Amino acid sequence: MLRLLIVVSIMGCCGILRASAQTPTPPAPARPARPTPPTRDPHTPGYVSATELPDGANAPANADGNFILGPTHNPAPEMSVQEGVPQGTIYNFTMESTDSKIYPGIARDANTFGTADPNDPAKLVVTTSHPAAYTRKVAVYVPKQYVAGTAAPFIIGADGPDRGLFTALDNLIAEHRVPVMIAISIGNGSGDAQGSERGLEYDTMSGLYAEFVEKEVLPLVEKQYNVKLTKDPEGRATMGGSSGGSCALIMAWFHPELYHRVLTYSGTYVNQQWPPNAATPHGAWEFHERLIPNTPAKPLRIWMEVGDRDLYNPNVMHDNMHDWVVANENMAKALAAKGYHYQFVFARNAGHTDRAVKQQTLPEALEYLWQGYPLNPKTK
Repeated sequence: MLRLLIVVSIMGCCGILRASAQTPTPPAPARPARPTPPTRDPHTPGYVSATELPDGANAPANADGNFILGPTHNPAPEMSVQEGVPQGTIYNFTMESTDSKIYPGIARDANTFGTADPNDPAKLVVTTSHPAAYTRKVAVYVPKQYVAGTAAPFIIGADGPDRGLFTALDNLIAEHRVPVMIAISIGNGSGDAQGSERGLEYDTMSGLYAEFVEKEVLPLVEKQYNVKLTKDPEGRATMGGSSGGSCALIMAWFHPELYHRVLTYSGTYVNQQWPPNAATPHGAWEFHERLIPNTPAKPLRIWMEVGDRDLYNPNVMHDNMHDWVVANENMAKALAAKGYHYQFVFARNAGHTDRAVKQQTLPEALEYLWQGYPLNPKTK
């Protein structure tokens, strides 16, 4: 019987091979190649005025404003495990799309992207997105100094797990430069940009992702790891890079009663929202184009970075709303005009979400982010 089954299987396989040889499937259209980003000069007319820092130096952790990093990016010592420093505990778990009432899952077919709407270049038409399952990874960092039962400040990170964040927190907490906080590093639901689960979660201009975190992630963290997370928005931060960065601001912008502190690397403050939304037709480009200028200042503290070789128009839309450097420069202008507490870092010799820049700046960025928050807050 086993021999017969093997023969049938081989014959079936060969039949498939013969059929495919006779009628080859045409290859799917490839996503357009990204042009090489030009190297931008931070002193370009129209860019914000900024303080040029000595090569290798970071901006002061207690200073608002605009700063230019030199071209050398060495890792800060806080990004490495230090002898004698207490190390937090890291817990890992997964979340299935079938368990989510908010994000049941979508995906865009491989090697497909979309086409610009001929009537509106600011809209991307995507016809290859469909329901799809995913598994999401989540990592939870609980510092050694956390006292069980107390309400802790915390930071939500996109595109997790982010081990570098946990190491930085070990060292910064030990040096009393940031409060004793929990970090929750949440993986995305897969894919990228329009039509993907990650794009839906991170680029949508609404409070939905913050609500997903509040309703479906944080209760699991508290229940599974015996921690208590503060309800005080001053003790809640978000962070991320690229679309994860725009997501970090979206969370706080649409839910300032939940989050007051935002940290972004190469934030995607460009037109990448899908499906289109008439209330914000230009996606996250709306932040500096209209939302921040036309809205009373919100109680947010923001740290931002962009690289001199950051992304520039990497798709087929050509709508003049896909230059990451211009978007972040415009963000700095808009935030300054409204009197926000913010720090903007323009990094020379740096690409999109540049790893070396993050290794250099993350400790200082976290210290800036938590300015004004007590190191030993009362429980709430």
